[in-house]
Amino acid sequence: MKNQNFEFVDSLLRFKRQETAIVKIGMITLGGRYPIRLQSMTDTDTKDTEKSVDQVIKIIDAGADFVRLTVQGTREAENLKNIRAELDRKGYPNPLVADIHFNPSAADIAIKYVRKVRINPGNFYDKRANFEHVLYTNEEYRKELVSIEERFVPFIRECKERGTALRIGANQGSLSDRIMSRYGDTSAGIVESVMEFLRICKREDYHNIVISIKSSNTRTMVYTVRLMNHQMRKEDMNYPFHIGVTEAGEGEDGRIKSAVGSGALLADGIGDTIRVSLTEDPAAEIVFARKLVDLFNDRENHAPITAPLVAQTNPFEYERRSTRPVHDIGGKKPAVVVGSLNKYTREEIRTLNSGAEPEYFFDGKVITDRNSKSYPVLTLEDYLFNDNYTGQMRFVRVKKREYDIFKKENPEIVEKLKRERKAILIMESDNLNCFAEMRAFFMELDAHICKCPVILHRGYTENNYEDLLLKASTDLGGLFIDGYGDGILLSNQGNIGYNELKNLAFGILQASRMRVTKTEFISCPGCGRTLFNIRETLSDIKGNFNHLKNLKIGVMGCVVNGPGEMGDIDYGYVGSGKGKVNLYKGQKLIKRHVNTEDAVEELKQIIMEYGEWKSPN
Repeated sequence: MKNQNFEFVDSLLRFKRQETAIVKIGMITLGGRYPIRLQSMTDTDTKDTEKSVDQVIKIIDAGADFVRLTVQGTREAENLKNIRAELDRKGYPNPLVADIHFNPSAADIAIKYVRKVRINPGNFYDKRANFEHVLYTNEEYRKELVSIEERFVPFIRECKERGTALRIGANQGSLSDRIMSRYGDTSAGIVESVMEFLRICKREDYHNIVISIKSSNTRTMVYTVRLMNHQMRKEDMNYPFHIGVTEAGEGEDGRIKSAVGSGALLADGIGDTIRVSLTEDPAAEIVFARKLVDLFNDRENHAPITAPLVAQTNPFEYERRSTRPVHDIGGKKPAVVVGSLNKYTREEIRTLNSGAEPEYFFDGKVITDRNSKSYPVLTLEDYLFNDNYTGQMRFVRVKKREYDIFKKENPEIVEKLKRERKAILIMESDNLNCFAEMRAFFMELDAHICKCPVILHRGYTENNYEDLLLKASTDLGGLFIDGYGDGILLSNQGNIGYNELKNLAFGILQASRMRVTKTEFISCPGCGRTLFNIRETLSDIKGNFNHLKNLKIGVMGCVVNGPGEMGDIDYGYVGSGKGKVNLYKGQKLIKRHVNTEDAVEELKQIIMEYGEWKSPN
């Protein structure tokens, strides 16, 4: 059958790291078949040499290959010389990266002292979007591009002469007026904003380039990186990717979100360097990133996977797989959670449960609902040949490899599943490449127009919760991002409690945008631009608003991405100056320059004014 994988990766069925162009960042080689490089970013004032050096060392000691520092202006850019000299004196030759927004002049200085410069095509030369409708004629649009090239080419030539690498990093939250006028806040717009700069670099024969596409929305991030890879292939480019979910938050939620989003790309072999953006100590990002990357180190040795690729869905935009609903599972109904009882009884978990309650429970033999009604769990053989269960809701456990063998001997299984109205499949996999094998199984079902709802099940034997979080999020998160699956069941034979397992299932659904069951807090890690204590502020905001289950609340350190990210947020808190913040309802600025000590209460008043405040229980 024709391979219809849209050519964003070489294979959907075989794991292989994408081999990209090689980029030199000082002493570090990136891309090709080199290891995935780890990085983080300081949150110190770049003018403060001692604090910045101390934090860079801490990040490198945690395992980072290189470290990024924010460079707001010429004073910060000039002080990179002192930071570099002090690091060399202390025996830390790792490359530094300058993070530039709004200020090309700062970049001109920074390239003297760093081995890589990050620029944002949305605000480097362009005027960043003010989120008001602006119309550009074709001629005005062309003139803007000519102006960008005239200003960008001398900078490229300077980078080329010095051997300095360039990261062209687009954020959904900081697109330009010009791009927004033509494409809106879309994946196509984000990709085009990068491609405009890449085409100029290609004409100048400058290729020491890394690409990044960032969004706090995991779906948008994954779809846009795929589209970027697709577009680069069309234009004969293969630059390496820096990947990561921006403004992921902190704690467990931030880690799930990062593992779901970045894991979906790593599972397809995309990614040459990674940052996990957590609102925590920057060194903590490296520890988690290392564990995330290590999950994929031996994946090329997975068992072979086959599928009819004709059924591949569009990988560049969300479309939930079409199913016939069975009771409250499938169709357009929210994805359900099946709680694994393991060693507990239903009576025991009634006193144990915290957080959202699963719709169903599995004890290893049968599935029961909240009203204690039981439903049989069948093998493929029982499903096909045992007529005792026909006409009632039932679940069928199945792995693709077993299904393929069974189908050869019993081809009538296909027709029965096509006609089915009462069965839900529990899809399982023990393949090292679980993500690809389950995706292949969905291709098989869809190729034969089998519209049974599917619960994704993965069993583990973990004693460490973070290890379980990483494995489950990377195994299943990408499938939900692609619209596959109508529910989730996690089971584990190890020292992890019922609530942790069940809450992780809900967390994966929320991180993949399949179902919202708790307040979502979107927060940046903070950097030298942040003029308030973002970690304390996030903790305070969580304490006051985490009972508002239906809301997304953003806490952003500065205006680089803050106003843009408000487009995907209900209410927002964005740094605007020393001790000052702006408060938003979506992208509408409600209150400007509020004192930080008053801002949480002011935000509460705004939520009340819009009728979305509820008193906590």
